[in-house]
Amino acid sequence: MGRLYDMLSKDIRYQEGMTACINCGTCTAVCPAAEFYKYDPRQILDTVQTKDESAIENLLKSDTIWYCGECMSCVTRCPRSNAPGLVIIALRSLSQDLGYFTESEKGRQQLALKRTVGDWILEHGYCVYVRKVSFENHPEAGMIWKWELENLDKLYERLGANLDGKGPGVLRKIPQESLNELKRIFDVTGGIERFNQIENKSLEKATELGLTDGEYFTKIYTTNNGNHMRE
Repeated sequence: MGRLYDMLSKDIRYQEGMTACINCGTCTAVCPAAEFYKYDPRQILDTVQTKDESAIENLLKSDTIWYCGECMSCVTRCPRSNAPGLVIIALRSLSQDLGYFTESEKGRQQLALKRTVGDWILEHGYCVYVRKVSFENHPEAGMIWKWELENLDKLYERLGANLDGKGPGVLRKIPQESLNELKRIFDVTGGIERFNQIENKSLEKATELGLTDGEYFTKIYTTNNGNHMRE
């Protein structure tokens, strides 16, 4: 077997998610992502089953493994109890470990997810921290969102929330003790190491492209080559 397949096969998510794909296509038929993206979970499992080193490497460097929404509809319908969604998680993890994620447009967007959802969880205790969802980065939200950002404190007080306040309530300030515990969980489970890997490999790609960190982030945050959706 090839090196990549050997590494993939050690992932418990691959072990639990791959039994014996018979290429029936049921997973693709029920997949919401496959309806819109150029994406076929059956082909992913078929590729992995070949154990072909080159084919698996191409998969790890492709946009394909990032289209899955992990709804796990595939698991409920597979006649052989495969879990393509779990296999795809294992592929994503390996792609990040090896730095292959920077070779695709969707893969590079892992840096944006890390610096928003990931960092916000550690810094504020929320996967979406309202003060940092800027109008500049989300113009699609419209001028209403711009006004809301400019009037957040008054608006949330009027709604009965407790934005960044002490004690209970919606969007309350999470105590530092709890944030420290979250950080320890990320440390123990390898989350911080994974975050550092995403940062380091993204910096390497930015340097390769001749971009500053800020330029690279803006590029991955705003670029869409228009070749992801089905016609």
